[in-house]
Amino acid sequence: MNVKLVGNFIQHIEVELMSGEDFYAQKGTLIYLEQGIEKDVVLNGGGNGTLGTIGNLLGAKLTGESIFLVRYINKCNKSRKVAFGGSFGLHPVKIQNESLICNRGVYVASNNLVQVSAKISIAGIVGGMGGFLQKISGTSTVFLDCKGQPITKELCTGETIDVDEDHIIAMQGISEHQLSSAWSLKNVFGGEGLSMLRITGPGKVHLSPGSIIPQTVTR
Repeated sequence: MNVKLVGNFIQHIEVELMSGEDFYAQKGTLIYLEQGIEKDVVLNGGGNGTLGTIGNLLGAKLTGESIFLVRYINKCNKSRKVAFGGSFGLHPVKIQNESLICNRGVYVASNNLVQVSAKISIAGIVGGMGGFLQKISGTSTVFLDCKGQPITKELCTGETIDVDEDHIIAMQGISEHQLSSAWSLKNVFGGEGLSMLRITGPGKVHLSPGSIIPQTVTR
């Protein structure tokens, strides 16, 4: 499988699938597919048993995603291409048996099936991101929505940054206890709101230069 980002201003993903290879994407992101590639619909994240499946589906809805993903598979004996787009740009993040904590509705596509579920975050509420964040788990290269050239901050142990929550794409290797609110009236006068989200390392923070607006419209 060959996956590349194409474009400077508004990027898209161009995926070249060998025979038998597949790729997963959020509904509504397809630009084109070549003859020989077939698609079917799979439940978003699957689950362990009926209750696990229902929980994951509800989590997908609470975090702004569709309850279904679309699987694209090359059924012919030659390589074929399929392309997908986000709102503006795309940010690839590799995960290996781990989870990303993301802003709502940023998942676009991945080269393996991942589990998209809800993450209830008290720190997210007080930090301005809202109570339901998006948790993406599995082993895959995940493509996330981004407005502009993405910024990745790698924090050492004990290092902190204060972030405007509207610019957070994802947090990698960071748990709930590493998040807190940074309250200040200066934030209000500076246009960032009463509270910013304080993140303490170790871990990575993936940021968008343009504001990430949570999606509330069902795709």
